[in-house]
Amino acid sequence: MSDSPREFHKPVRRPAELFDRRFATEDPAEVSRVAHSTAQALLSRVRADPDGAVVDRLVAFTDSHGIDDIAELWSRSPARSLPGAMWRLYLVQLMIHDDPRTAALLYDRGRVELASSDDVVAGAPNPAGPDELVQLVDTILRGLFEGDFAVALDRAAAFCRVQASGATHLADDYEPTEPERSSALTTRALRLSDYAADLAACAGLWRREALT
Repeated sequence: MSDSPREFHKPVRRPAELFDRRFATEDPAEVSRVAHSTAQALLSRVRADPDGAVVDRLVAFTDSHGIDDIAELWSRSPARSLPGAMWRLYLVQLMIHDDPRTAALLYDRGRVELASSDDVVAGAPNPAGPDELVQLVDTILRGLFEGDFAVALDRAAAFCRVQASGATHLADDYEPTEPERSSALTTRALRLSDYAADLAACAGLWRREALT
């Protein structure tokens, strides 16, 4: 966690609690319609007139409101859809903000172990400490609302792959002495790998004008 505590308007749930959370619904079709329409309307409006103050508020939304408001709209959307992509990016952002020191540790290990250009694509400085990782994930999220949307998704996918690699290798390190921690890191690695695949697929759909 960061050295100075953050204040929230309401309790913010930890990302691990949200990966598998399910929300009750009376009409799944209506929830799906609202999720897609709100994501499309929000993105279209902001990208048409990317006011800096508005973008700042959207990037910092979970700091002020937690994740539940977004989750209730987008969390049950298909992974490879516009609201599904936006939900995953907000959840990754919250994960990094919630524990930037662990994020930096995973990223540093992942960039060493992963034989790919993902570290370059993600765009983190070297070395990337906790503050740099927080700034990076906020910059990636900002890219949804200004700049090239597909590039933002590609950067997010690359970021998740580096994190997943770090989590996988640290899990191996902890397996002999701390099996519970190893199991938690393995679970995190699998989820991040899934997110990376989904976000990369969403980038391809966006470029074909097929991400809805």
